[in-house]
Amino acid sequence: MQKRMTITMDEAVYEGLVRVIGRRKISSFLEGLARPHVVSDDLAESYKAMAKDTVREAAAMEWCEALVGDVTHVAR
Repeated sequence: MQKRMTITMDEAVYEGLVRVIGRRKISSFLEGLARPHVVSDDLAESYKAMAKDTVREAAAMEWCEALVGDVTHVAR
């Protein structure tokens, strides 16, 4: 869900954002800058959830094993 907010900044900064980023893209740009500092995505939990998906894990293992086979055919 998105929330609307009003922020205040120097006019030169605003004009620079409009010139470089574009008027309709400023919110997305600022969110992208702020997100890593305020939203903690728990990477370890995400990896645990992926590991529980046995179908995905089997496909990933098959892909990895195929790569190993490809390496043996590379000219050195």
